[in-house]
Amino acid sequence: MIFASLRIAVRALLGARLRSLLTALGILIGTAAVVVVVALGTGARERIGAEISNIGNNLLFVFSRSGAKSGARVAQTSLTQADAESIRRDASAVAAVTVWSSINTRVHSEFDDHRTGVMGIDEYYFQVRGFTLAEGRTFSGADERSKAKVVIIGKTTRIALFGQESPVGHYVRIGRHAYRVIGELAEKGRSSFEDQDDRILMPISTFRARVSPARGGRVQLVVVSARTSAHTELAQRQIQAILRDRRGLAEGEPNNFEVRTQDGFRKSQDEILDMVTSLLMSVAAVALFVGGVGVMNIMLVGVAERTREIGVRMALGARQGDVLLQFLCESALLTLFGGLLGVLTAAGVVWLMQSTLGWSMKLDLTAVGIAIFTSLVVGVVFGLVPARRAAGLDPIEALRHE
Repeated sequence: MIFASLRIAVRALLGARLRSLLTALGILIGTAAVVVVVALGTGARERIGAEISNIGNNLLFVFSRSGAKSGARVAQTSLTQADAESIRRDASAVAAVTVWSSINTRVHSEFDDHRTGVMGIDEYYFQVRGFTLAEGRTFSGADERSKAKVVIIGKTTRIALFGQESPVGHYVRIGRHAYRVIGELAEKGRSSFEDQDDRILMPISTFRARVSPARGGRVQLVVVSARTSAHTELAQRQIQAILRDRRGLAEGEPNNFEVRTQDGFRKSQDEILDMVTSLLMSVAAVALFVGGVGVMNIMLVGVAERTREIGVRMALGARQGDVLLQFLCESALLTLFGGLLGVLTAAGVVWLMQSTLGWSMKLDLTAVGIAIFTSLVVGVVFGLVPARRAAGLDPIEALRHE
């Protein structure tokens, strides 16, 4: 019986091709929107995860901040190199610790000028961040102690200031001082957060003395690398204990610093993506609902137009269940057709955005399956009212209908 109903439904839909296609359009838009949104969210989540990992391995970031308790603000205490030394010495779960401070400023060379980030770093920066040199040398202990006017630049900065010429041995001017370029960083690539090749590095002592004066060994950020990913939480607890002890914070007193992990950044990004995805999915759901209403209206029109046909079928022995099944099959086939077209449209949109805009998108087969199943359910749900109306017609009255 189901196959006979399907054959009748297919003939009915093919008999009104244009109307069927236009009716399926609403389902097409909703289904395509669902698949594209999921593809965008999946691709973005994977890309952000990869970029966070590209920053370094098992990293924890220590920020200075002010705390609050019972409405009272707690004064902000700056981070220092001594804090980093204490963490390096006393935290058993920590593999390496580095510090840095930075400003964004315009830098001049003999050829051109360029606005970039200038960072003061210590000797552990390369180990923690995973940077290497393409040419030249890194800073020595003597450079750090003497506050030497030497820098290492990234590839983007080198191209902006020196073109394709090797920067080693040339000078750049930052503020009132000229600094000799002693090395170029190996290319690391661009991320959503920054261009990792657009930077100038110098010893932290030089930075504090000549670029952005700061007393007491102050730094903007302390970055810690845990021994393994399994040690990350232990390292976080140890860092908090060490810094609370150094600041003399009593039990229950709020921290004036913050320790965040890479997983914390991932969770924050995931929360933002989930919120945006939910918003876009609600729009897609509205499109599916509107498409379903359109299917129901067209099916009701179809029942009115085919009243005599329904009467003839009933007169020849068709039961109410047979008529109900026929119209449910028509509605379900109509929305399933729209869903399949929507998936094909979504695949085309994903390919187009990947190839032309370079967007990070990934077609999710689970989302495709759910979208197709949802379109089928929409057909059954919104086709139920027209199907029941058709099945409830009186055969005698239906035969009299013109």
